[in-house]
Amino acid sequence: MLQLHSPFHAGELTAQKRAGVAQNAAQASRFIRDFMPEQHRAFFAALPFLIIAGADEAGRRWVSLIEMEEGDAASADPRCLFLPKGPGPDDPLGPGFTTGAELGVLGIELATRRRNRVNGRLRQDGGGFMLEVAQSFGNCPQYIRERELFRVEPTIGPAIRARRSRHLTAPQKEWISKSDTFFVGSGLVGTDGQGTSGFDASHRGGAPGFVEITGDGKLRFPDYAGNNFFNTIGNLLRDPRIGMLFVDFESGGLLHVTGRAEVLWDGNGSRDPQARREVVVTIEQVVERPGAISLRWHANKSHMRQLRIEAKVAETGEITSFYLASVDDTPLPSFLPGQHLPLELEIPGHATPVRRSYSLSGSTSQRHYRISVKREPTGLASVHMHDHLAIGDTVQAGSPSGDFLAPPGETPLVLVSAGVGVTPMMAMLHDLIRTGTSRPIFFVQGVRDGTLHPFRDEIAELASRATNLTLRTCISAPRPQDLPLPATAIKGHVSAEDLISLGAGPEAQFMICGPVGFVSSLTKGLEERGISTEQVHHETFGPAS
Repeated sequence: MLQLHSPFHAGELTAQKRAGVAQNAAQASRFIRDFMPEQHRAFFAALPFLIIAGADEAGRRWVSLIEMEEGDAASADPRCLFLPKGPGPDDPLGPGFTTGAELGVLGIELATRRRNRVNGRLRQDGGGFMLEVAQSFGNCPQYIRERELFRVEPTIGPAIRARRSRHLTAPQKEWISKSDTFFVGSGLVGTDGQGTSGFDASHRGGAPGFVEITGDGKLRFPDYAGNNFFNTIGNLLRDPRIGMLFVDFESGGLLHVTGRAEVLWDGNGSRDPQARREVVVTIEQVVERPGAISLRWHANKSHMRQLRIEAKVAETGEITSFYLASVDDTPLPSFLPGQHLPLELEIPGHATPVRRSYSLSGSTSQRHYRISVKREPTGLASVHMHDHLAIGDTVQAGSPSGDFLAPPGETPLVLVSAGVGVTPMMAMLHDLIRTGTSRPIFFVQGVRDGTLHPFRDEIAELASRATNLTLRTCISAPRPQDLPLPATAIKGHVSAEDLISLGAGPEAQFMICGPVGFVSSLTKGLEERGISTEQVHHETFGPAS
């Protein structure tokens, strides 16, 4: 079951309130579970490494990377994650890897930009360790730099000992100044009965050099818009101890930093205009471990390709579709329905590219990609795309990625969306109709009125080719000219009761995409009506996506 109490402690709640996102975070908190969904369990088991955050015997926060073989991080139970081994020799987190220790674990796949987080309490289990799950949730893929992983043979000969110091050396400063990725760890033990205590391991990414080394030897990094949970910032407000890990992706070296952090809320001193806040770290100890791991990563520079805007089509007054093709007319990499396309936009006034990901909304069989973007009045990227990009212009795009994918099989499939959340559903619907599946399909779309009904004619055309498709449009505020409503439409908002009334049956799989409140409400409603959480798959958009 999903947790019914708030999973946030006082520090996280304070941060959410100060950032003005408390309501969004409260709605999204339903996606924080006290168990690991099957998809997360399979994901962790397939990973070749895990990022671990915890504390040593003195309470100093450290972050480390533990290598795995596929299947090592097994989860035979949704509330447990087995770790076959702890940190390696000279790892500063080693002394804290004991029974009863609180740990935060990040599973991340740099090549596909997938990541999931889990935290809990450690106990000895045979020759390994078992993490008893307290919290589990997914993360958005923003700011992850794509890299391809490979292994090298471990070095034969005397190991290079760890280098310990209280300050960064000149080579270490250069290492950090060139980094586009690091991992951060924070933790809070004891929350006065409010929320969930424990440790958190998280990813941070940006343009190379986004971590600044100040004149007095401190580290300063921006805090960008994220999932609005404020796990890291909330922990630091209650306990400023912090751990940081920088990975040398070419040599396998690890650079661990521990210290104390101060949160700067205005972000005015940042060199990056996208920063919402900044964190300044006073370093207390540094541990460098050259060649600590056998993993290596290629900087996948070739994954970025230049795409030309072939067409720009207004779907509604708010949503515009962009049709993108390769500039040399070569075939584009294939994608799976439900995946998104990462973009890098050059926007005047911004020294570094602005990165966004948009769901692919067209057919997988087309020679072009289609993304459909809602213009947000204060949205930096969406305003630029709507107002300044024209046919013939080019954008930089990465490879399609994401795991919001319809479960295979013949069980009934219910595709539910609100607003621009319909975009991944359009790709799924196109693919289902094209492949001629016989599974029952229910396409449920929430819109405000007829002027804000994206893809209405396209959906109707697809429906005309399928006898196994049921359409339901929920129009919350129809205009007089929208009346009478067609037979496939009803007045009102999409509700869990409506979804159950479709008659898809107890085995149906539900795909839900829309604003956080919409997804949270339907997820809760379906659960209350007996639908298993394993049958409900969701993706959110907007400020807390």
